[in-house]
Amino acid sequence: MVSNLNNVIVTAKNDRHISEAQAISERLALPFVAELDSAGLMLRLTAERLELVQAGPDAPGPVYVDFIAGAMGHRRRYGGGRGQLVAKAVGVKKNKIPTLIDATAGLGRDAFVLAKLGCRVQMIERSAVVAELLFDGMRRARQDDEVAEIISRMSLRVADASDYLNGLSEAERPDVVYVDPMHPERSKTAAVKKEMRLFRALVGDDEDDVRLLQAALMAAHKRVVVKRPRKSEAIPGPKPSLVYEGKSTRFDVYLSR
Repeated sequence: MVSNLNNVIVTAKNDRHISEAQAISERLALPFVAELDSAGLMLRLTAERLELVQAGPDAPGPVYVDFIAGAMGHRRRYGGGRGQLVAKAVGVKKNKIPTLIDATAGLGRDAFVLAKLGCRVQMIERSAVVAELLFDGMRRARQDDEVAEIISRMSLRVADASDYLNGLSEAERPDVVYVDPMHPERSKTAAVKKEMRLFRALVGDDEDDVRLLQAALMAAHKRVVVKRPRKSEAIPGPKPSLVYEGKSTRFDVYLSR
């Protein structure tokens, strides 16, 4: 099933964006609140973007999708191309660009990197709120001449990934299924802490990763790639065929038989 939206509200930072924010609240069946007087999670529409914010004292800053500037802009320019670990794990080569389903889209970062390398990526996101952030980031990115071509290879669907993969026809099966389950984050950076706090408050941890791996193995023509913290255990089930290990992250690769 698609993730519970919990007690999320929708609001606008100023009066000019109230009608747009109300349209989002209707689309997601979430309450619109013009004046905030209590702590909680909210989707807030500003002049620049849509962002996920937690109100209240000691709350982390906003989480939003930005494919143009910031960390993703830097990675787009200087990320390393096909030499990146994720590209090797997925099997991207000069004359071999796989089709891909990203079963746990999140904020779309790895999908964007792979689309930059030429992959067509179907993203699946179970949380309608997270998907709304991603839709907003993709919409803004299409307005940038340099980034629009990359975004054209990315599509997004709100669904339970296991159900979606199990329902694919033979013609719809991708070369690769990419999985990055929510797991305890070892990084101590403020940005990661902020995102993990808000995401866990919204969707919780992934407790069905075994089911998702099984569905991915049935759906992928060539391989399944699972992103994990470097020192964590593999998902229970078959052993990975290959492992690509970095400083803090590794990719467990299951080759199709």
